[in-house]
Amino acid sequence: MHIIRKATHTDLEQVRTCALEAYTRYVERIGKKPAPMVADFAALIEAGTLSVIECEGQVHGFVVFYGCNDYLHLENVAVDPRFKGLGLGRKLIDYVERQARSGGYGSIQLYTNATMTANLARSPTIGLCQLERRVHDRSPRW
Repeated sequence: MHIIRKATHTDLEQVRTCALEAYTRYVERIGKKPAPMVADFAALIEAGTLSVIECEGQVHGFVVFYGCNDYLHLENVAVDPRFKGLGLGRKLIDYVERQARSGGYGSIQLYTNATMTANLARSPTIGLCQLERRVHDRSPRW
């Protein structure tokens, strides 16, 4: 059974490994490591903005989110490719939605690199809509 909980520093290496496994496939397409591969996960854990989905002590994925004014910003959702297809990404997003409601946030906002086409294709199926496109850190985002 999978549980979602706030990450602790004992999860740090598993989170780093999960990010590496989840995002390595994008390096060639983007031309550099995507932001989630180089994030300061120790600081995110310390700030309480990183949660993991785990089973029997093994991290299978994680999510990073935090409050911004009247919305919750969803920074990152990653699932170890070995556990894709189990609905873990959807469970993580549902978790963020519950946190937004309980925190009184009016919406959840996020962006993704435009070259991550699987994310773009999946977005409407989970109720996301595109608000705008912009360039961030020299990468096209929406």
